[in-house]
Amino acid sequence: MMLLKLALKNLLGAGLRTWLNVFVLSLAFVLIIATQGLIQGMNRQAEQAMIATEVGGGHFQHPAYDPYDPLTLPDAHGPIPDALAPFVAAGQAAPVLATQGTIYPEGRLYTIVIKGIDPGQKILNLPTSFLAGPLKSDAVRVLIGTRLAKTTGLKQGDEFTLQWRDAHGTFDALDAIVVEVFSTTVQTVDVGTIWVPLERLRQMTGLSGQATYAVLAKDAPAPAGAAPWVFRSREDFLSDLRALVKTKTVGSSIVYVIFLALAMLAIFDTQVLSIFRRRREMGTLMALGFTRGRVIALFTVEGLLNGVLGALLAAVYGIPLLSWFARTGWAMPAGVDSYGFAIGQRLFPAFSAGLVAGTTLLVLVVTAIVAFLPTRRIAELKPTDALRGRLS
Repeated sequence: MMLLKLALKNLLGAGLRTWLNVFVLSLAFVLIIATQGLIQGMNRQAEQAMIATEVGGGHFQHPAYDPYDPLTLPDAHGPIPDALAPFVAAGQAAPVLATQGTIYPEGRLYTIVIKGIDPGQKILNLPTSFLAGPLKSDAVRVLIGTRLAKTTGLKQGDEFTLQWRDAHGTFDALDAIVVEVFSTTVQTVDVGTIWVPLERLRQMTGLSGQATYAVLAKDAPAPAGAAPWVFRSREDFLSDLRALVKTKTVGSSIVYVIFLALAMLAIFDTQVLSIFRRRREMGTLMALGFTRGRVIALFTVEGLLNGVLGALLAAVYGIPLLSWFARTGWAMPAGVDSYGFAIGQRLFPAFSAGLVAGTTLLVLVVTAIVAFLPTRRIAELKPTDALRGRLS
């Protein structure tokens, strides 16, 4: 306790030099927590959006279906397995039929994927209810996203020609009308994709009762015995996103490692200067009975207290600042479309107790190590030399 009181007295007696070090350390605390919290918030925001809009509780897919290869679509369909039928009937699974198609808005040609889905489904966060109901003509009701609308120039109420190939390989075409343009952060349900009523698509293609995949509800257990369909879990869908976020985390770490290194350099220089200027004080302490170990501990504790005071100062202005940041978020630049993440136009960081505790422990441990390194010279110090102001 006496060592701690003496270290605190010496530290506060240093005046402005101490508070400059403390302020720089507090900035390191806040910067690390803010950066990591922003990345965690991006990850959580993207995962929640993907689960709500595309993934659900996972997909049961036809074995021939490859979402990254549109050439597999002509063969990627079949009857829904018996094990999945009760889930579909209970609204715990939403079957989707996918096929290739072409649209001709204003005479232009765009290759797209036509996906049929039940207008009454509640599993995916898509406004499929707009697909319900008849039209005055034989036109197909179509739901598109804002990205496809921007690419094709389509808007709500526009009509265009829709062409597809049925189960027998015959091309057919109908007029289609855009009943709704929806906005989503998940690009895979928007770019190059149009949504139509499931039964209408089955009728158009001659694939009665068939589907390409079925999306399970978030809380629905995966049924067994759905072979030959393949189950793709939620973790499978999110693995690429998590790997990307991990890469972003490593990249952002370089920024706050540099800032932390600058703060540690200030602590190191302060310790070296303090040991040089306080030679007579160290000799006096040794003459009064302090061992070399206790003198080393005194200077180490003084350096460590810089980190403790830095954490306290960071809490004073960091808590209200980061709380405001978490509420208001960070607006993305105008015209930027998610940077490849399923995130909105405003990022909201996520700060956890583990993040704050881990950052505090990291900075304090590094501060203690840096504060100890310059004190090793004290181990060879002779009290008589120190009293004369010499370091041997």
